[in-house]
Amino acid sequence: MSTPFSPLMAVIYEAISAILLFWHAVWHKVLGSASWLATNWSWVLGIIFLVITVRAILFPVFVKQIKSQRAMQALQPRVKTLQEKHKGDRETLQQELMKLYREEKVNPLMGCLPMLVQIPVFFGLFHVLRHLTPTMPEAKRTLYGWTLGQFNDASHAKLFGAPIAASFHSSPHELSLLGANGTTVKVAAAILIAAMIATTFLTSRQMILKTGWAEDPQQRMVQRLMLYGIPFSLLISGYVFPIGVVTYWVTQNLFSLGQQMWVLRKYPSPSPTGV
Repeated sequence: MSTPFSPLMAVIYEAISAILLFWHAVWHKVLGSASWLATNWSWVLGIIFLVITVRAILFPVFVKQIKSQRAMQALQPRVKTLQEKHKGDRETLQQELMKLYREEKVNPLMGCLPMLVQIPVFFGLFHVLRHLTPTMPEAKRTLYGWTLGQFNDASHAKLFGAPIAASFHSSPHELSLLGANGTTVKVAAAILIAAMIATTFLTSRQMILKTGWAEDPQQRMVQRLMLYGIPFSLLISGYVFPIGVVTYWVTQNLFSLGQQMWVLRKYPSPSPTGV
């Protein structure tokens, strides 16, 4: 059954496919069809440069996120004063906080914006890679701007011997259609999932180390969720993620670590605190 969001998601699928196919074409011209270390590098590099493209587009938003966090941090003493003044009167407290944020032109939601923007991108790539299965009817293989040749090539593309369309939980039947060894897929997926969890934790920890823990209990709870909850959830969800999606996530985290380091140095905390 279609939903009101189907047309929007179709646009996202086509946009993700267009970027991925563009970078694959670029790297295919450079590297050809050669495969080294049991890896089809033109497709793997296509995923990596998809990350770089998305992060480059979102870079201005990321800078605004850091500036917003700095502004929120500078307002913490005034926020704490309001919390003490209106203790027990939650409605008045919220009104006063909103008034303060308007006066200082601070948007508390800006800190979550880059992540919210990337969620459709992530699910778009997840859908596109899950679409790359040899059991897909031929009529659907050319969806989102793909040709039959591109579909067949990508559906068998491998990273260290594991198809990028396979996942840790892929069935023996699916693996046989992909021409993959089950042990190889599980080992590659397990290593990538571990890397995904570790880099997700390090990315959140890096931000908190630089900005400090929030004074507001709700914001602190969100920080703890980001630091511990999300990495833990990836232990479960990573089980079903295609290897290409996990590769995207790990690459994004590594890129974020470098990007955050540069931006946080450029916009230092007004009152740095440790964790």
